[in-house]
Amino acid sequence: MLRSKEIQEQMRNKVIEIYRSGKGYKAISKALGLQRATVRAIIHKWRKHGTVVNLPRSGRPTKITPRAQRRPIQEVTKDPRTTSKELQASLASIKVSVHDSTIRKRLGKNGLQGRVPRRKSLLSKKTIR
Repeated sequence: MLRSKEIQEQMRNKVIEIYRSGKGYKAISKALGLQRATVRAIIHKWRKHGTVVNLPRSGRPTKITPRAQRRPIQEVTKDPRTTSKELQASLASIKVSVHDSTIRKRLGKNGLQGRVPRRKSLLSKKTIR
């Protein structure tokens, strides 16, 4: 099932405001144009946590800082033939220890793949038969 867009914090606060004034789920959903299940979920979250702000999600924190992430990208744009082991060594010089596969993943996410395309000759009428 597809997930819909997140409801803005301002709208969630409005739901709680109306709920506190004594209206039910059905009345709130009609007034604001939200689904009843959405209104219910917002109110349940507010009751449980006392807030409508997005809570931090679970997951492992990143091992490499944004500043350290930019360094290999800059080096690879200067010299595309730099290996991931060389990049790992350069990061070790600034006291960041990461695996070379982590560096390759970061480069891939930024559109820098681990290969240089072969140079092709220019096409002309003479070369096309």
